[in-house]
Amino acid sequence: MDKGRSRIRFIILVFLVMGLGLGSRVLSAYMPQIVNLYLGDVFWALMIFLIMGFIFRRSSTVFTATSAILFSYAIEFSQLYQEPWINALRKTTLGALVLGFGFLWSDLLAYTFGIGIGVFLEKYWLLRK
Repeated sequence: MDKGRSRIRFIILVFLVMGLGLGSRVLSAYMPQIVNLYLGDVFWALMIFLIMGFIFRRSSTVFTATSAILFSYAIEFSQLYQEPWINALRKTTLGALVLGFGFLWSDLLAYTFGIGIGVFLEKYWLLRK
């Protein structure tokens, strides 16, 4: 990767994935329950991968994916910390979207899957010449 990732392409994709993630909540009544449980988390992790790609535009895909996994897992494990000040943040719209509410092992799998999608997209679509 000589020039690095296209920041314009990545920021457009970040906003597209944000829209898809929020849209998945709006359209939840029309999807199977198993999809409703995890689709938002998959999109969230994909968005984190894209943000890491935007920030670390010259880094390898492995570094970008590892950074996204570590960040996503850290946010999930932070949900084990339940103090009034952070719970007050979680009650705001932005706090809920970023920090979530309660720890679930299954969310780690959804994050891994979402970041895996990002790796696949980058390797087989975004970085093709």
